[in-house]
Amino acid sequence: MKPNTDQPKAKEQKPDAKEDLKSLPMPELQAKLGASPNGLSQAEAQKRLIEYGPNEIEEKKSNAFLKFLSYFWGPIPWMIEAAVILSAVAQHWPDFGIILLLLMANAVVGFWEEHQAGNAIAALKAKLAVKTQVKRDGEWTNPEARDLVPGDIIHLRLGDIVPADARLLEGDPIEVDQSALTGESLPVNHQCGEAVFSGSIIRTGEIDALVYATGKDTYFGKTAQLVQGAQTASHFQRAVLKIGNYLIILAVTLIAVIITVALFRGDPILTTLQFALVLTVAAIPVAMPTVLSVTMAVGARLLAKEEAIVTRLAAIEELAGVDILCADKTGTLTQNKLTLGDPFSVNGIPADQVILNAALASRADNQDTIDLAVLGGLNNDLSALQDYQVLHFQPFDPVHKRTEATVKGTDGKEFKVTKGAPQVILELASNAGEVKSAAVDKAVNEFAARGFRSLGVARADQEGQWQFLGVLPLFDPPREEARATIATAREMGVKVKMVTGDALAIAQETAKKLGLGANILDAGGFGDTKHHETEQLAESIEKADGFAQVFPEHKFHIIDVLKKRGHIVGMTGDGVNDAPALKKADCGIAVSGATDAARAAASIVLMTTGLSVIIDAIKESRKIFQRMNSYAIYRIAETLRVLLFMTLAILIFNFYPLTAVMIVMLALLNDGAILSIAYDNVHYKDKPEAWNMHMVLGVSTVLGIIGPVAAFGLFYLGERVYHLDREHIQTLMYLMLSVAGHLTIFLTRTRGPFWSIRPAPILLLAVCGTQLVATLIAVYGVFMTPLGWGWAAFVWGYALVWFLVNDGVKILAYRVFDPTAAPLLDKKAVVVTPQQIADRAYELYEQRGRSEGRADQDWLQAEREIRKG
Repeated sequence: MKPNTDQPKAKEQKPDAKEDLKSLPMPELQAKLGASPNGLSQAEAQKRLIEYGPNEIEEKKSNAFLKFLSYFWGPIPWMIEAAVILSAVAQHWPDFGIILLLLMANAVVGFWEEHQAGNAIAALKAKLAVKTQVKRDGEWTNPEARDLVPGDIIHLRLGDIVPADARLLEGDPIEVDQSALTGESLPVNHQCGEAVFSGSIIRTGEIDALVYATGKDTYFGKTAQLVQGAQTASHFQRAVLKIGNYLIILAVTLIAVIITVALFRGDPILTTLQFALVLTVAAIPVAMPTVLSVTMAVGARLLAKEEAIVTRLAAIEELAGVDILCADKTGTLTQNKLTLGDPFSVNGIPADQVILNAALASRADNQDTIDLAVLGGLNNDLSALQDYQVLHFQPFDPVHKRTEATVKGTDGKEFKVTKGAPQVILELASNAGEVKSAAVDKAVNEFAARGFRSLGVARADQEGQWQFLGVLPLFDPPREEARATIATAREMGVKVKMVTGDALAIAQETAKKLGLGANILDAGGFGDTKHHETEQLAESIEKADGFAQVFPEHKFHIIDVLKKRGHIVGMTGDGVNDAPALKKADCGIAVSGATDAARAAASIVLMTTGLSVIIDAIKESRKIFQRMNSYAIYRIAETLRVLLFMTLAILIFNFYPLTAVMIVMLALLNDGAILSIAYDNVHYKDKPEAWNMHMVLGVSTVLGIIGPVAAFGLFYLGERVYHLDREHIQTLMYLMLSVAGHLTIFLTRTRGPFWSIRPAPILLLAVCGTQLVATLIAVYGVFMTPLGWGWAAFVWGYALVWFLVNDGVKILAYRVFDPTAAPLLDKKAVVVTPQQIADRAYELYEQRGRSEGRADQDWLQAEREIRKG
């Protein structure tokens, strides 16, 4: 922040005052803010919260009334408003009244649905509120970051997003990523007394800090606002919007033909223009944005029930197409509950001394699983640590891969202890030449072969010479449901690739237990990931079942390679260094317990542990895709039906089969009912979804052409057989198009016969309700000639007969335009379970002597055996 060099006015002194707080000597700052080592009292914090306001950037909330008025502004509302004006000029007052009423109704429905969707997303995001460690009344608490006030003492550690502008207190230097604020690509070192800014990320270290500015007064609040709600159009949304453009162009073209012919015939210009405008409105997919937002919001709420919070709605659609899921091993595939095994020690050092020194290099307060497992190795007798005083503790970070503590022993002498990756600890040790023998390597390899992680332990005397003490084995058992979940994923066409920083042998053993396959790559052999990889390496990455010894930069590289090779990739992560890969993936998933930085980068945040919730999310996203697919086919078919019938009737018979009011009511009732498709029952495919425009356009075009055939059949019966007048025929055609149009929903929602999937009660109720309204309007002649119950029954019967014919035509159309796809059947009918296949595949794997490279063949053979009975 650049200080203001001009002479400030009295009311402009606040920015300068904040600048002073950034550079003021710490004793003066603490006195000015009334801070103490025990933190603020809760009462004082509440008082300051009222004075300074919440620690958050105030969102620009739009005026609700102005938002409502925006629904009357835009190309589609302009067309409807033009139709209203033309109706008034032509003195067609019934048309004027009903079109104006429907214009208002469309605005109210759109405003309410968007409002509801916005409330749903806001409620979901509230679950992701950032919490922070704050000292109040001498005790560390975890309130939401929005409750911070100047004068608070906070604790910052690896992976935290700095919640407010603060000055660092006593402690080791930390590395801070300020790229979100300054654009600096590399982390910056910060010492005691220096300022860290809200929105930056702690990369290494941990330290206490004194908050001096919150909310809009922070550096971040004065320069930029974090746009968490920014959404980019996904592949599917772009495809649907292309369909909308296609329909608009088609409608405008056909209506231009109608106007040209009408002018040539000498029809009244005002009536022709009014009719053309209304027909355009009916043809344009007015409800498409609303259907999209409602369907996504409903899907997000369903996922929230599964403890998966969606932060970017478009990610639901991307998740439907995921065919590769790169999953972290620890906590996702395993239980993340480490158990300490029997240690390996060198030079006759007692095993309990190895554990004790490792425990001194651990800290229970951090709730780190490794630290807790080591401390648990003391057999719950923490009194052994009471004789030692920890003077300084350096926490673990992914770069150095170890912890370190400076300790004062019972004799008053100081020494250091460290624990971490065995190869890192061995490089430190001055006695590495003695102990880096086959015995240590053999111990580490044996532990790895049994699925144990190894932890090296060393101790340094006052001269600073590190002595390697031994190796601690840690076992993290696979999650009980992981094997069956991976089997389910494989059955759904999603390949799970394990990603772990563990040694190759551990990764292979874990993969074997999970039924993943034995083709595990050592990421250490990737070389310089900043350069283009060879074709051979890219192919190896694509075919691999998992990756071992993975560093953060490797994760980004793996995602990049898989995306370049045409895959839609999902990625799970939890650490600050996972953030780039989570952003890079098509669908980044932050697992339970992830750091703030990882959660901010992810599209989906899991609130519970394990892989099964991800698979549930994939299933739900595929269901949403099916609903949107059904809507797209329905919308195209209906637009073609109305446009072709109207255009041909006008051109061939010089007859307007519907009035302007009828068309607007038809569009409103259709759009009102189709919103309920967001709640419909559907069955997902057993392979990743992809937009098949050839199939969608083909099937919808067939249904759109069959519709006018049925409509002209009824027109022929009414005019030539029963000799009805034109006014009655218009009412007859209105009811026919309304009933047949809604029945099309039940055609497009299934690939097989319409009864193959039971519709959701809300969809059935919506369709029946709107058609009851449409029937009553036609029977009693609201803004049209009354038809009577007899003719209404005849129309219903006629429409149902054609509905059955159309259902058969639809099945044939699917066979022509998508011959490889079978109808989506009820999953409950599947007798063979993934667990059965996984268990049999594992048996075959063991029988073949754990033959590597045979996992896929074993799986396929097991599936064939079980399905044959």
